[in-house]
Amino acid sequence: MLLGSIVNCLAIIVGSFSGVILRNITEQTKDTVTKGIALGVIALALQMSLQASSFIVIIISICLGGMIGEFLKIEDSMTRLGLFLEKRFARGSSNFAEGFVTATLIYLIGSMGIIGAIESGVTGSHQTLFTKAVMDGFMSIMLTASLGIGVLFSAFPVLIYQGAITIFASIIVRYLPKELLDSLMNEISAIGGLMILAIGLNVMKLTKIRVSNYLPGILVLIAIMVVQYYYF
Repeated sequence: MLLGSIVNCLAIIVGSFSGVILRNITEQTKDTVTKGIALGVIALALQMSLQASSFIVIIISICLGGMIGEFLKIEDSMTRLGLFLEKRFARGSSNFAEGFVTATLIYLIGSMGIIGAIESGVTGSHQTLFTKAVMDGFMSIMLTASLGIGVLFSAFPVLIYQGAITIFASIIVRYLPKELLDSLMNEISAIGGLMILAIGLNVMKLTKIRVSNYLPGILVLIAIMVVQYYYF
């Protein structure tokens, strides 16, 4: 069940050790690698989104979720949390603290980890977290080369955070009928794919979509499908 989170954790560790060796990475190389990762993310997102059996439900869910997210200001709250932690812990001349906090924020403050962890718990598929592991692994090389070995220790909050979400999701799905669960698997992957597509476009700097504000759409989707199953 926790395979995706464990692989993600190990990728950060391996990437961090590689970053210690590869200290002199040019900005041009960083840009090329980052955009290569984004292309892979977009390909995964398209594959996931095509699994939807009802695009109408997906569109309704993501739009209502976006409205809820904007009302709750989820993206702004995550940004403020990141800035607060950075000011609180990554101050002074401690490269270790700066590397740890900066990397932890990059790996945790975002929607891909949440979507992937839920997918692992609900469907047993770790594809999203495996993709995130590749992204985080390459990112940790670049961050460690710039900020030092503190980046390596960000792997452990990632394991705890994503693992907890996966376990929680897996407990909930045990109480759902198999037919409903099978439908939820496809639709959660589809709506997650749309959000991951937005992340890929953002990484490519083609858009600036406030992806985190769409996260309530997953809950809206589950609510709609449960109502459909039991009452229609």
